[in-house]
Amino acid sequence: MEVEGSSKKMIATQEEMAEAKVPLPYRDQCAHLLIPLNKCRSAELYLPWKCEDERHVYEKCEYELVMERHSQRLIMGCWDLQPRLLEHPIRCSIRGYSVGLCIA
Repeated sequence: MEVEGSSKKMIATQEEMAEAKVPLPYRDQCAHLLIPLNKCRSAELYLPWKCEDERHVYEKCEYELVMERHSQRLIMGCWDLQPRLLEHPIRCSIRGYSVGLCIA
């Protein structure tokens, strides 16, 4: 399965993720790393100092996905770097801005 707009490919299949009981929000391009991490965690009784290598690889993959999505949004102009003000004229006047400065 290919995810549109992403440089990473899906490696784990839907059947593998269902068999490993990966929750739906975690079924992304890094799920193939989460499956062995969860197996290690259950084998090691979720001790925090165990499975560090598997966890590091999984978290690095997730970080790369987040950074890729962030850079795509900036390139496409879907994200403003400045927070938007409330567009209602009364709220703008309460905050001390003129109505023309309030952006929807």
